[in-house]
Amino acid sequence: MDILLLIKAAILGVVEGLTEFLPISSTGHLILAGDLLNFNDEKGKVFEIVIQFAAILAVCWEYRAKIMTVVGGLSSEKPAQRFAGNLLIAFMPAAVLGLLFAKAIKAHLFAPVPVAMAFIVGGLFILWAEKRQHTVSVETVDDMSWKDALKVGFAQTLALFPGMSRSGSTIIGGLFFGLSRKAATEFSFFLAIPTLFGATVYEVVKYRHLFMAEDLGLFLVGSITSFISAFLCVRWLLRYISRHDFTVFAWYRIVFGLLVLLTDYLGVVSWSA
Repeated sequence: MDILLLIKAAILGVVEGLTEFLPISSTGHLILAGDLLNFNDEKGKVFEIVIQFAAILAVCWEYRAKIMTVVGGLSSEKPAQRFAGNLLIAFMPAAVLGLLFAKAIKAHLFAPVPVAMAFIVGGLFILWAEKRQHTVSVETVDDMSWKDALKVGFAQTLALFPGMSRSGSTIIGGLFFGLSRKAATEFSFFLAIPTLFGATVYEVVKYRHLFMAEDLGLFLVGSITSFISAFLCVRWLLRYISRHDFTVFAWYRIVFGLLVLLTDYLGVVSWSA
């Protein structure tokens, strides 16, 4: 196995793990990182599927107690049934629209410049959200109604545009709809499980012919770094939001997006189109 390729795999695994659950867009960062590392061909797309699944497993491990409680109570306990139902309701809007428009979005928007523009728009959206008065009507994820879940689900559809961020759309959308910071963040984590798992299954079936046994080492390195970095990031974010808002992520998105546009305009970096 090419050592340079393994290093690229490790880097992209860390990028995925650190950005999947922060409101800064993992898809956008992977597009940009893959472009810089020249790892954005068909094999690169398959690799992204694998490391995304590893990031999901990190959330499943962190919330394993909650997940087991819900699964164990599905047949008889109303709180567990309501929670699972809310996840299904929130999952549906992005799933339906994704199936309808995924091909067109990938054909026209999965490129560095559109991603950079989405970074900036998303950052401005976060700044606007943080300036608003935040009235909390839902303290925990167990307090959410199906209407709350549906609203967050529609907010998640913004993430169909690469660079907007799935976690950013759901967390900030949750704040708009009256969820506490912790409830919005945790529901975003839980919603990632069916959303990303569904997307992974779809992509695996679609690109199954590109999975090769000789790429096992590549997938293993990327998965390990993705899992570890995602696990650490989730724990850090939960501590961070107890004392801070999301403004720093907004400015990061805006500055990073402007940097990509500037380097593209000046020809400093040869971004692909």
